[in-house]
Amino acid sequence: MKLAIVGVTGMVGQEMLKVLGEMSLPITELIPVASKGSAGTKIKFGGQEHTVVDVEKALNMKPDVALFSAGGNISLEWAPKFAAIGCRVVDNSSAFRMDEDKKLIIPEINGDLLTEDDFIIANPNCSTIQMLIALAPLHQLYTVKRVVVSTYQSISGTGAKAVQQMDNERQGIQGEMIYPYPIDQNVLPHCDDFLDNGYTKEEMKLVNETKKILDPKIAVTATAVRVPVQGGHSEAINVSFENDFDLAFIRKIYHNNSTIHLQDNPDTNSYPMPLYAAGKNEVFIGRLRRDESQENTLNMWVVADNLRKGAATNTLQIVQKLIEKKIIKVGTF
Repeated sequence: MKLAIVGVTGMVGQEMLKVLGEMSLPITELIPVASKGSAGTKIKFGGQEHTVVDVEKALNMKPDVALFSAGGNISLEWAPKFAAIGCRVVDNSSAFRMDEDKKLIIPEINGDLLTEDDFIIANPNCSTIQMLIALAPLHQLYTVKRVVVSTYQSISGTGAKAVQQMDNERQGIQGEMIYPYPIDQNVLPHCDDFLDNGYTKEEMKLVNETKKILDPKIAVTATAVRVPVQGGHSEAINVSFENDFDLAFIRKIYHNNSTIHLQDNPDTNSYPMPLYAAGKNEVFIGRLRRDESQENTLNMWVVADNLRKGAATNTLQIVQKLIEKKIIKVGTF
């Protein structure tokens, strides 16, 4: 299986390499892809050096799978060209997420929807993935009616330039401002661009992607906030159900879910934090408690490494699912 990573020098692309090194996917050739300016440079993977190529050359190398993480414009221009030669594309941008003809996939939730006809597959937004990993098993049991979510999103979600901005501020260095205000010692209720309805794109991604992946009848309202944390997104989720729930049974469901790490013991100050989710593929859930002001309503705190399950890990798990379903044909491994 020839696998291309488009945007390999970016934060998500680099994380894809790390996750790929941890998974036993049957890769016969890695094709690292970046801009023309980076073409010719070397990256290390699997104990070997690989030469970075531009996207046009990568297309001519005819990969079996291409993972895109180079921004929506690159995806819109090049993903269809890769699909046209029979390459399966998993796209990390927002370019195809709400396209009616493209699947939006979290493998543990709706991976079985994938078919031979799917050549461009969208990876959901990072904050959506961790929220729906928490909500999907409960929706099956109790039927989710409404979700109120406030996110506390790390600067790595914006990219390397945002990390540099915070580093500069902490060192007293004047540098490029990616955010409209300082991020160190600050909190910005502003993730992505504002829309005409007063919400940001990030907030509406949580709304629209939840409806597409889980259930169009679920009502969602979101406030997305950028916090001065380098990696790991946190979410305070308030979820109302059609039916009453058993809190002890929810804890049991989460405890038995391999994608979820339950940390929920106030007696020992055990609860999820981005500092300890770093580099992990699980979604961490805690602070489970009934909302005493609303019937059939639960509060929870959900944390995940946004570059891992929110991006790189989920992308590669989609590839894994395509192999399991024999949509990608590979030899014995």
